[in-house]
Order: sequence, then structure tokens, then C-alpha cells
Amino acid sequence: MSVFFENILPGNPVKEGDVEATLTSLNISIRPEDAADYQLLLAAVHDCAEHVSQLPDYQPLPDRKRFPRQNVRLPDQDEQDFGHAWSYRFLIEGETASKTPILKAKSVCIKDCIAVADVPQSFGSDAFPAWTPKTDATIVSRVLETGANIVGTATCENFCNSTSSFTSAQGIVENPHAAGYSSGGSTSGGAALVAGGVVDIALGTDQGGSIRVPASLSGCVGFKPTHGLVPFTGISSGDPVDDHAGPIARSVDDVAACLDAIAGYDGIDDRSLGAGRPGSFDFQRSLTRARLDGIRVGVLEEGYTNEHVQSGVRNVFLQSVDRLRALDAHVEPVSIPLHVEGPSIWTIQQRISGAAGILGHSNGRRGLYLTDFERARLPWTAPNFQKLFPSTQNTVVNGLYLQSRFPGLYGKAMNVGRQIRDAYETCFERFDVVVMPTTPFVAPRHGSKDSVLECLKPSIGMTLNTAVFNITGHPALSLPVGWSAAVDDKAVLLPVGLQIVGALWQDKKVLQVAKALESSFVWQDTKAE
Repeated sequence: MSVFFENILPGNPVKEGDVEATLTSLNISIRPEDAADYQLLLAAVHDCAEHVSQLPDYQPLPDRKRFPRQNVRLPDQDEQDFGHAWSYRFLIEGETASKTPILKAKSVCIKDCIAVADVPQSFGSDAFPAWTPKTDATIVSRVLETGANIVGTATCENFCNSTSSFTSAQGIVENPHAAGYSSGGSTSGGAALVAGGVVDIALGTDQGGSIRVPASLSGCVGFKPTHGLVPFTGISSGDPVDDHAGPIARSVDDVAACLDAIAGYDGIDDRSLGAGRPGSFDFQRSLTRARLDGIRVGVLEEGYTNEHVQSGVRNVFLQSVDRLRALDAHVEPVSIPLHVEGPSIWTIQQRISGAAGILGHSNGRRGLYLTDFERARLPWTAPNFQKLFPSTQNTVVNGLYLQSRFPGLYGKAMNVGRQIRDAYETCFERFDVVVMPTTPFVAPRHGSKDSVLECLKPSIGMTLNTAVFNITGHPALSLPVGWSAAVDDKAVLLPVGLQIVGALWQDKKVLQVAKALESSFVWQDTKAE
């Protein structure tokens, strides 16, 4: 036994019947003659839990002297952009004498689920008071150390649980190209601020498309690196299997420079054990190719031939394929039938693990746990739960149901997810990259909050091509390549994103293809075509 149980502490609340009550929800029981022994063991573990609860927490300390937080404030309406793209405004100046000034003088905003010490965080919700982190996320420290200036936190969607941009309790984020339309989520504020030219770079997270979807809908470059390349330390987690952090910028160069700054194992996050040493990458310097001769590009049939893909998006996508061909890439179609299983596998995995995370039941990983965040929002009460957006409530309802009615299904989903990964890895033996539309349609209008289903409608189908790569962990980048008419108004033109996907740990190849294509034309000018 790891816990001593001979001497139970005075005041221990465990009493007769607690063991049986603990098992009631599972419809299982113990033998009556064993009840007293299990009661003693339960009392012992309660004492152990009380002891651990009183121990000092252990979190990385931010360097406030080197990087002081200046003028932290809730922005007034006249300080807002694109509706409510800002969460908090402030200034943290980057290292001016950095030995690696990769991001010198770049302005950066941080998604409101990434810890910035002394800056309140709402996580897109009003179900609990804003909590204030005591630590900086690793990627926050790294952009400061490489010279960037952090100018605020950007709005994220409710619990990072939507690809829309109207679900945050703090306010709606407008698409920079057309008010009334989604900027995409859940990194909604960051994408809008980048696309609108307010900041150079946004640091975001992606658990199903939350970097790539807003990049696609808002018209900027968004990169989800290989799983684990960028440490997730100090960031609110969905499922560690899905968790990715990465940059959004207006150019591939800035995305690559940011990746140079933030990639590499930090000694904390076990997702990043295989990532390599920070500062050892040369993503930006590798962007020298003007042509793509020798590069093999697979055009994923399942990614653009299904009924959900808007005709205008399909046309722009095929034009981009022609541009790749004109750059001397070897282009041919490829079919990966398991691709279509991605949304179902992701849904099961995300609902079960997402519910566990929301309810405070996450475990099983080595790394930094944001315990202050847990204390701020737990335990749930009925009034607090009812303040959550329907997509977040639905995750909890679905997850609890699946755990009860389909025990072991999470493991099955993980196994099939690995099968999809292997199918892609086999494909990458033939191709350097695979391409498809990032999203099947351009930005929809903001949804109605009149009913649960109306709230969810704008997001339906949005992640058909993105969530699968959270399951597999492959690097995937969204590049703006043109315009298509809004579904509901042909006079409104909105950006179209091309998704470029590479083999595991071949992030550099993805960036090189994206850079060559980006340099071959001015995507904004295609609006007149």
C-alpha cells in the first residue's frame, strides 16, 4: 500500500455508507462484510488527498523583472477591433538585446486560453470569474525572448469549443472582410487581428481546426505543426492527443520565423519529448525555393469531391492546384478512403476526453497542470453550467453518455485514428505533401442564439478536412489562395484557404511548398478575376 491507514486523522469526514454511495452511479457494489475495511481505506485516501491539497504548487515563475506587464486593462469599445477581437490590452516588451532576435519588434497577440502571468483570462466564458495565471506559457516566454512585443490577449470562443466567432461570452468577433460573417474559431480574435493588419502574429491553439479554420475564413496563414513540435505548457488543454499550438500570420515567412522561436522541448510537456532542442530549427531560412520541381503533390479526392464543398471553393482550390503544377510540382490525384472517417473518430474522442477536461477529470500526462484555472471553475453548479455555450454543454452531455453507454469506445477511436495516421504515412511515401480545401465553404454568417441547433448550425461540416489531422498529428497549414461568394449573398466575397499537409515532422516541407505558392501570385488580387 502507498497510503498508511492505521491512524486516521481527527475530523476525517468519511463515514459508514460512503463507500457504497461512491459506487452507486456505476450500479456496482462491494460485499457487505468488506464495507468496514473499504471505509478505512477510503478515509486514508481522504487524509492523503487533504495532505496533497495543502502542499505548495509547483509552477514555472515568469520573469517579471525582465518582462514587466504594462497597463493591463479591459479594452474600452474604442480600443476594440472587429467587434470584440481583444480580450485584454497591455504591453510586454520583448528582449531588445536578444541573441536570437527572430521576432524583433513583431507585434504579437495571445489567444485567451494561453497563460500570460498577471493577465486575467476568461476562456471565452462567463460561467466563472476570470482567473489570473501565475505563470507564462512556454510559447509566451519564447516569443518575448526572441524580441517580439506582446500587445494583448485575443478573444477565443467559448471553452475553445467552436469554429464560429459568436460564441464567446465576451462578444462577437467580426470577419475583417465582411461584418456579420464569421472570422472562424476558436482562435477568432487572433485571426481577425492578423488579417486586419492590427498585429503581425497571433499565437493560437488547434484541437480540431482552431488555427486553420479562422486562418481560412479570415484570409491569413495558419499553421498547426506536427503534434508535439511546439510545447503546450501553460495552455488550457482539450485532449492532450489533440492539443497543438502554433502561429497565425499574414505571410509564410512570419509563420516560419515564429515557429523557429517557439518549437522545441521545454523540459515540461511530455507531448514534446521528441521535438528537439529549442533554437535548433531553421524553418525560415529554408524558405528559398521559388520553384517546386521534384516536389510531389497529392490532390486528395476525398477532400474536395464531397457534397459539402461549395462550388466556388472547389473552383479556387483547383486553380491553386494548377498554380502548383505551373511551379513544376509533380501533381496527381490520390485517394485515402479512411480520410472520411476522420470526423467520426474525432467526434468520439473529443466528446469523451473533452467532457473529462471540462469536468476536471483530466489525467495521465506529465507536464504543467493549470491548477488555478481548475480552482476557479470547479465544482460545476447548475447555474454556471447553464451559462456555457451549447457546443460546450453538448460536449459534456455527449461525453458522459458515451462513457456510460459505450465503455471502451475511446480506445477504439484511438486505434482507428492510428490506422488513419498510418494510411497517411503510407501516402507520404509517394508524396511530399497532400492538398485539399481547408474548409468546405467560406465564412458563414453568425448564427442565431434562438435555439441550441441554431447556435450550432454555422459550424456543421466546417472541420471535415481539418479535425482528421488533429487525430493523426500531421503538420497542416492553411494558405489564403482566393475568394468565393458567400453562401447567402453572391455580392459578398470571402477568402478561401488551401490546406497543405505533410508527413510527421516534415513541417519544413509544408512551409516550403506554401512559400513557393504564396510567392507565385498575389492572392488578394484574384478578387477581380
